[in-house]
Amino acid sequence: MTSSILDISFLRGKLEQHVPMARYTSWRVGGPAKYLYKPKDREDLLAFLKILPKEEPLFWLGLGSNVLVRDCGLPSTVVTTVGTLNNIRRLNDTEIWVESGVTCAKLAKFCMKEGLCGAEFLAGIPGTIGGALTMNAGAFGYEIWELVTSVETVTIGGIIHQRSPKDYKISYRTVYKPKKEWFLAVKLKFVLGNSGKQRISTLLRQRNQTQPVHYPSAGSVFRNPINRKAGQLIELSQLKGTSMGNAQISEKHGNFIINKGGATAAHIEYLIQLIINVVSRKQGITLTPEVHIIGSSI
Repeated sequence: MTSSILDISFLRGKLEQHVPMARYTSWRVGGPAKYLYKPKDREDLLAFLKILPKEEPLFWLGLGSNVLVRDCGLPSTVVTTVGTLNNIRRLNDTEIWVESGVTCAKLAKFCMKEGLCGAEFLAGIPGTIGGALTMNAGAFGYEIWELVTSVETVTIGGIIHQRSPKDYKISYRTVYKPKKEWFLAVKLKFVLGNSGKQRISTLLRQRNQTQPVHYPSAGSVFRNPINRKAGQLIELSQLKGTSMGNAQISEKHGNFIINKGGATAAHIEYLIQLIINVVSRKQGITLTPEVHIIGSSI
């Protein structure tokens, strides 16, 4: 993308250059993005996508809770959906239409107020619906794609597509989708019931008791291997509490790496690789990161 895009006056959102991604990631680390665009609304987002060159590298960002941006930053354009794609509608007795910038916690609370059950597990997931769809986010034995009836996507050029779950290959923490196509909204199906408030309270209490919620983190760093827990494997490998700079493998939960203040992406990435190496050597299992590591390393 050339700098001439900065002169396009009909865009109503905010386009910035060289924006530190530490402001937009839950780990509070990351170097600058080439461009970052905050759309004013859905129509403004589509207008922006229509003027992008097809070859422009584009990265969509919600709450930045499942990504590690390296310290040298991103040579691409970042679109942030938080505060833009933020609408929820009840379509009928059991279906909800949700835009991708809505937080998982907001959806869980909305369903609770509407007398719908099935979204409670989302209350403690620190991300947006778009991010949850991208990685098939889940917790406590539930996954978001179990609820999906259809999705709305968009490509560079502002072309909108309607798709069904059959258009995707979905597995544990993985969704194979068409390249250069991003989630705009989703229809989710729930069941009628009034147990949501109690269930949310129970799950959040469990989360707060077992996870280091008072420090910046990205949630779980590694996927759970089949029939095993990544956090337990890390603990068995005696890695809890290990630090690099101001990044630390949490003493409370082995599958969390926390920023104790002033950590860099390089510190966190070092600990990720250390965990992979040590767990492989001691436990005979190679852990796979759940977080996406992106950006320039040099």
